[in-house]
Amino acid sequence: MFKAADLFAGYHEREVLRGISIGFQEGKATAILGPNGSGKSTFLRVLDRILKPYKGAVYFDGKRLESFSRKQIARSIAYLPQMTNTVPFCTVFEAVLLGRKPYISLEPGEGDLEIVEEIIKEIGLEELAFRKIHELSGGELQKVLIARALAQKPHVLLLDEPVSHLDMRNQLEILGVLKDVTQKQNLINITVFHDLNLALMFNDYFVFMKNGEIYREGGAEIITPSLIKEVYDVDAEIMAIDNKRILVFAYPGIGTKKPVNGH
Repeated sequence: MFKAADLFAGYHEREVLRGISIGFQEGKATAILGPNGSGKSTFLRVLDRILKPYKGAVYFDGKRLESFSRKQIARSIAYLPQMTNTVPFCTVFEAVLLGRKPYISLEPGEGDLEIVEEIIKEIGLEELAFRKIHELSGGELQKVLIARALAQKPHVLLLDEPVSHLDMRNQLEILGVLKDVTQKQNLINITVFHDLNLALMFNDYFVFMKNGEIYREGGAEIITPSLIKEVYDVDAEIMAIDNKRILVFAYPGIGTKKPVNGH
């Protein structure tokens, strides 16, 4: 069980999250959606205990997350922020191996190396395994960081726009891998998306945030043109292609005339 209970959080005097309460299911991929500034990234930071809430708590396995040590959290939760650092002159293999750090005392064991090899193959990084990190493209580096998060073998994945730096093919491949791993390993997968169509393709549950609160949550059936308008102030239509729902958006202000002085 992983849940948030009545969370209020922010930065100094600026309150960002207001009364967030939600539980997340194992084996399910949950998309966190909403406009910029709605509190999505802040929510993930609180779920990983990087940011302490003003009020409320996060619970994992029935215990408040604040009772866990940082090492215990790292063994249970893998968090990939939008921007992250890695050692620039290490190899891809070594960078992914850093994900095993919560389990390593002195040096990595055979089991740690096998896990890294397995994940590198799963993510499709074999040809890059012994390249230096500083030689990679932005998209290649993002795949390495996703692999590093999976190497933690977490129970909970917190991913903040994990495929935003990838091209379309790699986006589809990585999101497919993440959903497959989520189901096979019975993980709790919580991912922030800006692309609603990608979210629709690879997620089971949807949480829309607005002004620091959960505006609506549920299965794909909650995603309607009226909800998109309410949350994003954008007109949208939903089309069905090969039994898949696709959102088509209208560009605000293009091809329309706005009234001037009420006329």
